[in-house]
Amino acid sequence: MGQNRCLQPSTPLPSRPTWRILHSEASRGWGGQEHRVMAELSGFQKRGCPVWLAAHPQSQVLKRARDAGMGTRECLFDRRMLPLDAMRLALWLRRERIQIVNTHSSRDGWLLGIAARLARTPLLIRSRHIDVSYPNPRVSRHAFTTFADHVLTTSQKITDHFQEIFHLTGDHITTLPTGIDVTRFHPNGAKAELPVRQEPGAPPVIGMVSVLRSWKGHLVFFEAVRKLRESGLDFQCVVVGGGAPVEVFAGMARQHGVEDQVKFAGHREDVPEILRALDVLCIPSVKHEGVPQIGLQALACGTAVVGSDCGGIPEIIQDGITGRIAPAGDADALAARIVEAVTQKEATVRMSRAGREMVEQKHSLDFMLDRLEEIYQRYLGTPNG
Repeated sequence: MGQNRCLQPSTPLPSRPTWRILHSEASRGWGGQEHRVMAELSGFQKRGCPVWLAAHPQSQVLKRARDAGMGTRECLFDRRMLPLDAMRLALWLRRERIQIVNTHSSRDGWLLGIAARLARTPLLIRSRHIDVSYPNPRVSRHAFTTFADHVLTTSQKITDHFQEIFHLTGDHITTLPTGIDVTRFHPNGAKAELPVRQEPGAPPVIGMVSVLRSWKGHLVFFEAVRKLRESGLDFQCVVVGGGAPVEVFAGMARQHGVEDQVKFAGHREDVPEILRALDVLCIPSVKHEGVPQIGLQALACGTAVVGSDCGGIPEIIQDGITGRIAPAGDADALAARIVEAVTQKEATVRMSRAGREMVEQKHSLDFMLDRLEEIYQRYLGTPNG
């Protein structure tokens, strides 16, 4: 167990009632899940709540929390030290009078779950961001029942799966995709410079923006790009994202013979500007997907989206309404839907407008925070200021 840092967060606004909230995340990487953790923490920090993060000392999310002036607690999440670390954390939770603990990954879920129960923390929430199998549901069930008063998921498909295998009632689980800052992610604004031609009249730019992981569907995307080239259509393609070595994915593009068509931009922070620079965003995931934040962000920016029917993608990319859907793993269908998005311009504009409206109404950052406040109040009542 590491040392405490920033144990006195900035003083909350005296006029607003507050909760004392801790999130935990065992991952060291930086992807959609970590974005969600920071979205909730920073959202409630701005609403005047003291917030903390328990995370690995070498994780990117811990550094970002510190940079944002949040309270932090370093944890190694070593299973061999679980009993001792759980007792130490329980004492810390009691001392800091934490009212809400929200865990996000397996290792921190067990550690903070045990600690929160020992400390008798009033509300323990378990968030689940991706859809995976549970070979031993009798054991896994405890992570979402014994060590969770309430479960949050990012897609209805994950919720349905949990209710089926863990027998959770509707009162015990809530589907709540990550809210989007609709002022930052907006159709109007600057466009990013990308390693493609961007002058007027240049070929359409098709892109993927995601962490570089095998299940995100990059191989399907590269195959679709090859089919677009073989059909004689003129497209430019760009892949944005980090996480795994870019060279590995560049090698995959080379194996598919599309190294000249696909440019790699690496990890970027200017996501709204990138989305506004794309003609079409592709989300060709093949497994594990909840509701991808990049899909909501693209819709908020008015960018046309082609996604697979994997996980929670069709919950937001509604085929023919807010975007276009292709069967997961089907490169021919993906290529065909990309062509439609570029050539059927009136339909694409209509879908993009509908997507922006949907995000404003149901998936804004404030909408997510308001729903979370409702859950907190259901369990804790109105907090003291």
